[in-house]
Amino acid sequence: MAEKISLCMIVKNEALNLGRCLKSVSGIADEIIVVDTGSTDSTCEIARQYGAVIHHFLWNNNFSNARNASLELAHGDWILFLDADEELSPNSREILIPLIKNKAVEGFFVKIINYLGKEGWIETVPDLVFRLFRNKREYRFHGAIHEQIADVILQKNPKACYQIAENLTIIHHGYLDEVIKEKDKKSRNLRLIEQELEINPTNRLLQYHYGVELFRAERYSEAARVFIQSATDIDPNTIYLPKLIRYIVMAQQSSGQPQEALNTAALGLRLFPDYADLYFYTGLILLDLKRYSPARKAFLQALTMPEQPPQYASFGGVRGFRSYYYLAQIAEAFLDEEEALKYYLFSLRDNAHFTHALEHLVHILKPTKEPTYTMECLEKVCNFCTPMANRLMGDIYFRHGAYDLALHYLDQAEDGFPVSSDLKLRKAICLIQKRRFFEAVRLLEDFSRESPEYPIATVNRLFCFWIQNKPQKVRTLWQELHALGLAEDTERVLSLFPMFIKKTAPPPQLILGPEGMLLLLDIFQRLVAMQEIERAMFFLKALHRKSLADYSLKIAQIFVDYGEESRAIPFVQTVLEADPSAEAHFRLAEIFSHLGRLSEAEQHYKHALELDPDTPSYYVRLIELYTAWRQTILKEALEKHPENDVFRKLLEEVSSNHEATD
Repeated sequence: MAEKISLCMIVKNEALNLGRCLKSVSGIADEIIVVDTGSTDSTCEIARQYGAVIHHFLWNNNFSNARNASLELAHGDWILFLDADEELSPNSREILIPLIKNKAVEGFFVKIINYLGKEGWIETVPDLVFRLFRNKREYRFHGAIHEQIADVILQKNPKACYQIAENLTIIHHGYLDEVIKEKDKKSRNLRLIEQELEINPTNRLLQYHYGVELFRAERYSEAARVFIQSATDIDPNTIYLPKLIRYIVMAQQSSGQPQEALNTAALGLRLFPDYADLYFYTGLILLDLKRYSPARKAFLQALTMPEQPPQYASFGGVRGFRSYYYLAQIAEAFLDEEEALKYYLFSLRDNAHFTHALEHLVHILKPTKEPTYTMECLEKVCNFCTPMANRLMGDIYFRHGAYDLALHYLDQAEDGFPVSSDLKLRKAICLIQKRRFFEAVRLLEDFSRESPEYPIATVNRLFCFWIQNKPQKVRTLWQELHALGLAEDTERVLSLFPMFIKKTAPPPQLILGPEGMLLLLDIFQRLVAMQEIERAMFFLKALHRKSLADYSLKIAQIFVDYGEESRAIPFVQTVLEADPSAEAHFRLAEIFSHLGRLSEAEQHYKHALELDPDTPSYYVRLIELYTAWRQTILKEALEKHPENDVFRKLLEEVSSNHEATD
């Protein structure tokens, strides 16, 4: 006689999830038991559509009581329990039936894939959970939260045998950010676990789950203490021990205990030498400490680890794109752009959706200064054959202020995407930047007054007519924007447009908040990109010295990005007068070096090194400067003394060493 399976669930207001879950077990579960703890939506109606037996349960803050109520109604030989935000993966359906024919097994651990994150960037983390067991009256859950049954079965039947259900997979959607926020899981779970710990203060598993909830609540110091308490004298064969050790490392790192975290990771690797996550987190901690060489070694070790067993709950990408990404970051710290590009490419090849690597690739290639070279390089290594890929590249180039490239990809994205208001607005801005004003205005005039984007579209129409020196249009649009009731800072920035038309020099008195400065700097960047330097400086001259000082490095970088290094110098010098930081000295040294003012560059590289001797890029640049300087001096010496073999040999030696380094 065929073994039968009872799916047992507890639910409350799960109308958005329940159908997906029940559909996934169609043809597998012989009966569906749904215990409802007080739904006010269509949860019960959906359950009935799938033939479920529905039992209403008065919620008493105890998950085990509700679970056990479902077991009382189950008639199958086996219990499969799922939550409404879970589902069996499609290729798991045929796997489950043969498993339950195994007479020697009392229950199964099942691989679960947890989806974490939010829309646009979702990660997967595997784990092992006990979800399938024989239906016997003595097997009942215990614990108010994170309810357990595997240990109960062993207490009732010490000879019980468990196995891992190979290839059977549960997909869990409940850790997605919007789901957690909606259900307020963090607060609820903490309350229930704290109540349970008052009753069972020495329960290791409960302590572990309490630590997890504290960690999710960003109470890292408390989490570390609880995790360590849970791990003290623990059986090395405990199935969740690898995860527990990783959590200790993460909690110690997040609470500012890097050395303790490194010690814990080292201990964990002695127990689990193939645990990629511990190598990865070791690398992260060492990188934060600027210990670049051992950090690099740790990331490389993570990459060599074998496929991770489910009980490790290994984070996606630690054996791939994440480690490659941080190897690229280390290469960038040493200004080794060739190696950085290599590792960013490896990262993208491992995960084409990991846009952080793509952003850094674009930054290294300097799209505002070398747009053609940037495009050619990326076209060789990346596939932009889909509208989504073109939209992604268009957005990245737009953020980097490479408007020509952004327009190229946004045009291609438009061929396969519905023309969204966001896409239309970005295209219009790019067209303005290319001085294709007529086309830009046509797009901007498509936005109706009811559109949320209408104010920003109108600002860009004003900008467009202002660049073209059309005072009447500027005044009309300014009055229209004023009538909309803008934020104070926005209105103060936009009032500079008609002021420029009147040739009225603004007094340097504007003190703007972050939103106002964001708008002003966006206008400033676009003007510099268009080589409208006089207009750009007009906006800067309106700023109070305080606002100007706070954003001087950003302003300087905009000038540098568009090849206006000389104009950047006074802004970095302003920063140095107020706060002689290593970063500001380095920025100024880079500008002087690019302009060929090597003596001044040398002084500022030296100052940067004195203030921060742990940053390798300062050494690299100073070495490069001295090497170039030495070559220049030797060439001058040879011109004066062409017959001198000493100078010739020295130049050949320096040149060959430089080529070998390159």
